[in-house]
Amino acid sequence: MNIKKTKFKNLLITNSIVHKDRRGTFREVFKNNLFKKIKFVFNCTSTSKKNVLRGLHLQTKYPQGKYVTVLKGEIYDVALDLRKKSKTFGKVFAINLSDKNGNSIYIPEGFAHGFIGLKKENIISYNCTQYRSKNNEIGILWNDKDVNIKWPIKKPILSRKDLNNNLSLKNYIKKYG
Repeated sequence: MNIKKTKFKNLLITNSIVHKDRRGTFREVFKNNLFKKIKFVFNCTSTSKKNVLRGLHLQTKYPQGKYVTVLKGEIYDVALDLRKKSKTFGKVFAINLSDKNGNSIYIPEGFAHGFIGLKKENIISYNCTQYRSKNNEIGILWNDKDVNIKWPIKKPILSRKDLNNNLSLKNYIKKYG
């Protein structure tokens, strides 16, 4: 397993070898010694069908760092930098994560996060640095023209919650600084 830095400060990609034989596969997903300064407090999983878009989510209080891994399937994963003093504020980082390519991503606190399922069944695991704080969750418009994410699907399937995400990047800046 190796770590690759990105132009986004503290946003990291890990890549592990997927060992495959007639029985199935084996993959090292996480090694604590590679993330010594990061403390994860809980893990959760989600499943998404093809074309399901989740996001862009973040917590205003108790911001979460997330280590995202695809256990089955493939997703187009997106992180929007909302750290006020960051050189990459308002910029998007996107990557395909899959059970086959062995990529995972660590998204530090201060990013909005979302993804879209690309396969029939997608199982995603998240290690998070903070617990979920439902009262502090907000969502950025998945199709905000100022953010200009190049989603691979034009008409995604959205939850009621994500349909109600109506905060543009401009309005986020006005409201949260």
